[in-house]
Amino acid sequence: MNRPVRVIVGISGASGAAIGLRVLERLSEVRQIETHLVISAAAERTLAAEIGPDAPARARALASHCHDHRDIGASIASGSFRTAGMIVAPCSMRSLSAVAYGQLGDLLARAADVQLKERRRLVLLVRESPLHLGHLRAMAQVTEYGAIVAPPVPAFYLKPRDVAAIVDQIALRAIGLLDLDLCLDAPAPAEWQGRDS
Repeated sequence: MNRPVRVIVGISGASGAAIGLRVLERLSEVRQIETHLVISAAAERTLAAEIGPDAPARARALASHCHDHRDIGASIASGSFRTAGMIVAPCSMRSLSAVAYGQLGDLLARAADVQLKERRRLVLLVRESPLHLGHLRAMAQVTEYGAIVAPPVPAFYLKPRDVAAIVDQIALRAIGLLDLDLCLDAPAPAEWQGRDS
């Protein structure tokens, strides 16, 4: 019997909550993928403020399993719980710093830390600008640990028609960084095809 491919999705309190929601929507389209969602306390407010009061409930409805951010004894807090990796979208500087400096007081940071110690993919869509030296050092630190720091930068060469297209492209790019080729019907990010001279 084939086991589902587990992907953890973390949504932290940074602006850009629509990206996390879109990641969940796209992953829910793939029957082999089992999603495990953790929403930080700050993300509850950001989801509601940026998308609407029903957004946290919409996110939970899309996930296969939801975990309370305070439950550090949840399945995703253990390395023995096998996953294909984790996407934190968006990733606040607070969440990034917690992972960078081992401040693992909530489930989002603990689950991210587990991905690193088990040498699994951890994709952090860090959402902040401008950056000071402390931000850059924290990003360098998690990169040295093995995380993929992927700021949610639009691919303007795709000529997105609206904000929804930009959000979708960023979500697909994040999913693509997990390298889920084993899921043949997994959504694929748009690829640059080059340009004739």
